[in-house]
Amino acid sequence: MRPAALTLLVGLAGTSVALAQTPASQTPAAQAPAASGPREVPAKTVPVPDTVSPAMQALIAQPLRKNWDAPPTTPEGWKALSDSFATLAAPQIGPMAERLRVSVAPTVIDGVRAYTITPSDIPAANRDRIAVHVHGGCYVLNPREAALPEAMMLAGFGRITVVAVDYRMPPEAYYPAALDDAMTVLKAVMRDHAPKKVAVFGSSAGGALTLAMMLRSKAENLPMPGAIAPGTPMADTTKRGDTFETNARLDNVLVSPDGFCDAATRFYAAGHDLKDPILSPVYGDVGGFPPTILTTGTRDLLLSNTVRMHRALRRAGVEAVLQVYEGQSHAQFYRDDRVPETQEAFGEIAAFFDRHLDR
Repeated sequence: MRPAALTLLVGLAGTSVALAQTPASQTPAAQAPAASGPREVPAKTVPVPDTVSPAMQALIAQPLRKNWDAPPTTPEGWKALSDSFATLAAPQIGPMAERLRVSVAPTVIDGVRAYTITPSDIPAANRDRIAVHVHGGCYVLNPREAALPEAMMLAGFGRITVVAVDYRMPPEAYYPAALDDAMTVLKAVMRDHAPKKVAVFGSSAGGALTLAMMLRSKAENLPMPGAIAPGTPMADTTKRGDTFETNARLDNVLVSPDGFCDAATRFYAAGHDLKDPILSPVYGDVGGFPPTILTTGTRDLLLSNTVRMHRALRRAGVEAVLQVYEGQSHAQFYRDDRVPETQEAFGEIAAFFDRHLDR
């Protein structure tokens, strides 16, 4: 029989006074724990951190994305918004290419629109290597030139040739057109390059597509590439995960789990189950995936998506590295190639690829 527990009263000064003998079965430790519930957090003002570069501080200080809570409601509206992204991006590509010392050439690969980004100086170790890029944009944004910045940054900072997939998006084509186009390009690239000399990368929807490409490759018994880099992946489009709540209205890019990106993903999915691993890779069998580096930020709405994906990979025995950047909202690590944190992030990704791709 267990001895009775001694209940103590702890005074302000830390002294303990015995009050009564209480049967052990009635002590709080022996009682069922109280049901957990949501935590009330007082409203507060969150300053821009001074622990990042001034250039990153400027990105963090930007107001919430315009019309984050007013997404288009028609296919025509989504297409007009998407086209506007390409229009805004086009004038920036030339100057960025000069800064990064890369050339950009449009191409068509087995019927799929793409771009080849070639560094002006490719080191010997990278001459037979190549990276396939799938862009972000919640499956409906960033066509044509808008698809290029992240791909150009890896090509420039990593000095490796990149093929960027300009995959079909609604209303031109719906799920799983983006994945189909990405797989078409990956298969074509692997016809000309040893699989272990190929990397795959992309962020946001591109991060989810990177992971979905590995799931599709497993299903089709295709060889795996040498390494992948899914940045802040949309790994769970069902909106599960802690930072969907804790970073809501703190992330100035995605802003809210009920914002434009959720509407865009549902538009692309066209009624398909959002928990399907092709749309939410965190629910897939990731055993046998190639070495993976994931990138996110402390204010990223998808920080939890990225963390959960990292843990799923580690539990499956996959070599996986998680890099988290101070203060950054969703995918801000590739907003501007002149920002020190951007150069650092792509330096890490390039070094990871260099360690894992065959020479």
